[in-house]
Amino acid sequence: MSNNTLKNDRFIRALLRQPVDQTPIWIMRQAGRHLPEYKALRAEAGDFMSLCTNPELACEVTLQPLRRYDLDAAILFSDILTIPDAMGLGLHFVTGEGPRFKRPVSTLAEIKKLAVPDMGAELKYVPDAVSKIRSALNNTIPLIGFTGSPWTLATYMVEGGPSKNYSKVKGLRYQDPKAMHALLDVLADACISYLNAQIEAGAQALQIFDSWGGVLNTADYQEFSLAYMHKIIAGIHKEYEGQKIPVILFTKGGAQWLESMVDCSDAARPDALGLDWTYSIDLAKQQVGSKVALQGNMDPCALYGSDENLQLAAKSVLDDFYKSNQNSFGHVFNLGHGIHPGIAPEKVKLLVDTVHSHSAELIKNS
Repeated sequence: MSNNTLKNDRFIRALLRQPVDQTPIWIMRQAGRHLPEYKALRAEAGDFMSLCTNPELACEVTLQPLRRYDLDAAILFSDILTIPDAMGLGLHFVTGEGPRFKRPVSTLAEIKKLAVPDMGAELKYVPDAVSKIRSALNNTIPLIGFTGSPWTLATYMVEGGPSKNYSKVKGLRYQDPKAMHALLDVLADACISYLNAQIEAGAQALQIFDSWGGVLNTADYQEFSLAYMHKIIAGIHKEYEGQKIPVILFTKGGAQWLESMVDCSDAARPDALGLDWTYSIDLAKQQVGSKVALQGNMDPCALYGSDENLQLAAKSVLDDFYKSNQNSFGHVFNLGHGIHPGIAPEKVKLLVDTVHSHSAELIKNS
């Protein structure tokens, strides 16, 4: 199966900074909690992880938004915490509080006991889901695989769950940097194996979610987050079955480090950078747009607005990217983070249709 046979390859072409007829769009959390059909299936399954670990159900959830919206890519329905779960930390979800680990790690001795999970055993359900989704898509649109960044995974593993100030994981960084690096190193190795397994099962593009890289200072971001994401990118398949596998790096709150993200060897450089909504995509394009594609970056809360204001917000992002003809290709529209739970599906459809129609006009007139 090759990308050349995709009926809609805009997303892949944009990531490779090739010409497109309109800006492709996919949306973080497009499959999930804002859709009534997802809520019904989750209730039937019993809990969130029962959806993630069942390839048939994960496939169904992945396909649900594609029946409503004219999206240009699908993304595997899973969770970033599958790797630490497979490492035996006892992942569970508490209603109203999110993910929790029964056995968080806090010492070098505990970290040394961790091992890269067997992708054909503990995590087999993930490539199995990828394979089912790829088959179900029947080469209509590409499939995105993903992982959390080592730093982001480590925050949950050390904190034991979500955190407001990251005192435990930052405390470990300052108390025992050797232990912190040992944890990040085994996680990076696990992420490489995990993403390669997804590629081999059919993923055609990848995203690294560095959800909490933005809580670090500049020096620590370079040392404890970015270095390990570069290691992952250097370690995964660049091509598979003769096709390039583009990689998107998304650090929430990391716009000040965009140049650092691409200032590396060719082997470690991502193909695209994701932006949250706090930074101008025009400025990002001026900084790094000749080296990588850009993804983003409308404020998710714009979906709560009136139809008119939602359309204005979407058009503003597109206008900012296309205001200069220089490097006029290489944009994937997305939100600056995931869809909020209370968003009406009708708003998402309006967004998708607006992005396609407005960008087609901009490209036509450029």
